[in-house]
Amino acid sequence: MARLIPEHPQFVTSSESQVCDRLVMDLGDAEIVLANVRLTDEDRDYEADLVVLVPEFGVVVLEVKGASVWYDEGWIQTSAGESRWIRPVDQAREAKHALRRYVENDPRWGTRGRVSWAHGVVTPYSEFPDEFSLPDLPRWALHAKSDMGDIGMRVRQNAYKMDSVQRTPDVDDLEVIADILGGRLTTTYDINAEAEERGAAADRLSEQQALILQVTRLINRVEVRGGAGSGKTFLALQQAKQLTQGRGEVKAQRVALLCYSIGLAEFLKRQVAGWPRKHRPAFVGTWEEFGRQWGAPTGERTDIDFWEVQLPRLMGELAEQVPDGKRYDAIVVDEAQDFADSWWTPVLKSLRSEETGGLFVYSDENQRIFARYGQPPVQLVPLVLDHNLRNTQEIHESFGPLAPSRMYSRGGHGPAVRFVGCAAENALEVADEQVDLLLEEGWEPGKIVLLTTGHRHPVQVEQTQFHDQTGYWKGFYDDGDVFYGHVLGFKGLERPVVVLCLNEVGERDRARERLYVGMSRATDQLVVVGDPDVVRRVGGQDVARRLGL
Repeated sequence: MARLIPEHPQFVTSSESQVCDRLVMDLGDAEIVLANVRLTDEDRDYEADLVVLVPEFGVVVLEVKGASVWYDEGWIQTSAGESRWIRPVDQAREAKHALRRYVENDPRWGTRGRVSWAHGVVTPYSEFPDEFSLPDLPRWALHAKSDMGDIGMRVRQNAYKMDSVQRTPDVDDLEVIADILGGRLTTTYDINAEAEERGAAADRLSEQQALILQVTRLINRVEVRGGAGSGKTFLALQQAKQLTQGRGEVKAQRVALLCYSIGLAEFLKRQVAGWPRKHRPAFVGTWEEFGRQWGAPTGERTDIDFWEVQLPRLMGELAEQVPDGKRYDAIVVDEAQDFADSWWTPVLKSLRSEETGGLFVYSDENQRIFARYGQPPVQLVPLVLDHNLRNTQEIHESFGPLAPSRMYSRGGHGPAVRFVGCAAENALEVADEQVDLLLEEGWEPGKIVLLTTGHRHPVQVEQTQFHDQTGYWKGFYDDGDVFYGHVLGFKGLERPVVVLCLNEVGERDRARERLYVGMSRATDQLVVVGDPDVVRRVGGQDVARRLGL
């Protein structure tokens, strides 16, 4: 029996099915029958009912015509009492040339050169005398009812007689032709495509949620509270854009968009850089950079007295000297829970009016992972976001008990959250192994981040020393490689895949909040690596159960 591709073809007519069955039974196992081969090129669509690949003979393209077929100055077919003109020879010949061009232009054909191709017509229910012949269809290329018992041999002769000039194909040639015409240049499942679709859906939900800004357009002191994945950063960006643009009764304003972390600031800058110039806030960056615009000094991040006492005092004094034209009408702060009490003083002093200037604060109290407990010293109208738009339902469920309030998941379904148990001192090594496994599964390197809760990963240390903090964070957006970070610096950011490495030996304050931040940074695939007992102590039994412990 010949090999049939596809194994179970769907035929339009019983005549095509019958001829195919006879050919498969009559030919040998080195021969191949392709059924219903369709081709579209720049000129038109083609369809070959059957393409027969015969080693040492050639390729034969067959047009099958059922019912009653005869010739009278043209081909005629009668079915159900109705007759119509048909073009079986033209169909077979045109399909043959189109398929040959397609095969020869395919890179898989390479430098093999041309092999013999032929065409023929099969009329399984209509008879033609042996002496019947046409200039474009010799009788040996027409296979009528009485020829069905020897159809295999006739097709071999059809191939040999019609194109005896070209080289006859060998088995390897025909396997390549079968690959090309059988559409077997396969692609593979791409796990990244699903993640991108979920990301696009989350973007649409975030855009819909931006309607909340219309409700607050006449309120100039607002605090928007929301858990991880609720779209706070998207809203903060839109808030800054709308205030800068102005709309209706609200005039265009001079706006500053602030945050604490360098990584989030880099993200905000890149987003704003893509907007039309008239929509961009006057300032985008970290609180430290905010003071630098007035000449405030820099200092070591480990010097708490400098950051929470000296620098805020200096920035406040400098802000008082800023001319009116350089002050701001409104300030938008993302991840505001990171701000110390003393930081708000220079922020408010930079406003044209400390009493009526706009202050729009976005925060998540459960992401307060620094030992700072600041609150703006002014009255704010609170708004609460209670829908998680960014994380898959599986990830949302895993960290749900850690959230500050009840959140409702609107993300799609994705891969199951994975927990890999090990001792804290071995967590880095195991986490690296999990990154390798994710790459083997098909995740693109640029979609993966490894976050630690204790000591920083050696790659992060090396990159920070080589590039400095600013250069290190630029790599997060530019390198397209696996990123290595720490939960303390990754708040407000996300990646499709997060390997959370619980490598902290012992427990510090706010360990629960760091676990919440780390687990919620993944939008599509979360892998947690560490000691199960640490998860139970820090996250509680409910989180442990949801991680499969």
